[in-house]
Amino acid sequence: MFDLHVHAAPDITPRYADDHGVVSAYAEAGYSGCVLKAHYESTVGRAAAVDRRQGIRVYGGVVLNQHVGGVNPAAVAACLSAGGRVVWMPTADAHTQRRAGLPSLCGARPELSDHSYAIPPRAPRLATAVRDICRMVAEADAVLATGHLSTPEVEWLVPTARELGVRRLLLTHPGYTVPDMSAERAAALAGLGAHVEITTYQLLHQPGATPARLARYAAGVGLDRVVLSSDAGQPDSPSPPEAHRMLVRALASEGLDRGALEACAGELPEALVEP
Repeated sequence: MFDLHVHAAPDITPRYADDHGVVSAYAEAGYSGCVLKAHYESTVGRAAAVDRRQGIRVYGGVVLNQHVGGVNPAAVAACLSAGGRVVWMPTADAHTQRRAGLPSLCGARPELSDHSYAIPPRAPRLATAVRDICRMVAEADAVLATGHLSTPEVEWLVPTARELGVRRLLLTHPGYTVPDMSAERAAALAGLGAHVEITTYQLLHQPGATPARLARYAAGVGLDRVVLSSDAGQPDSPSPPEAHRMLVRALASEGLDRGALEACAGELPEALVEP
């Protein structure tokens, strides 16, 4: 098993455990590795430090939120040069997040700018910056993840990234509240080479995201292009490895093939991120 998306302390919000506690839980559960994600901090150095201590593979990356200036090629260059494996487009500071009333650092600290970020077609002036980022990700053979961008932005980004040589593309939980992408549109992007993420966070915290609904989404995309992540780390969620396994069980209970689901939670995400 390999979890492509987990949160740990230190963070701006309370977390289940710190890096060492989270990764120790994966090691004890027999996982081969995980990816640490933080909305407002690069996890590259944190992943390298805990990787050396725990004996499983731990990867990090950067999210292009306000703390790095948003859609900023310099932040991507720094992340990838230091060994980062995942670059996420804006999440908590994406315009979609603000419109949906979901949390952000700027929302919690009103003295900060409430600027939000977008890419083409919503923000055509950023096309050059996004293309520069895609070229860097392609050169590093890293993962480009879509964050919380809207469906039209993701539909612009995926073919653009592919044309610029990006091989590893991840639709960040597209069925979540943001961007609320249909399975049919996600499947079309999977046909261009993207992987499609479904998370336990959706199951536990997204209104209406029942096991049946998530199973239909997975089946609509095709399990050969689905990755199952926990997106865990919240104090009110189970331990990250237990949350991850919970998602596999929930989807299997809806009739999806258990072996294929275990590949979605292990072989596929590990192959997507490993150098």
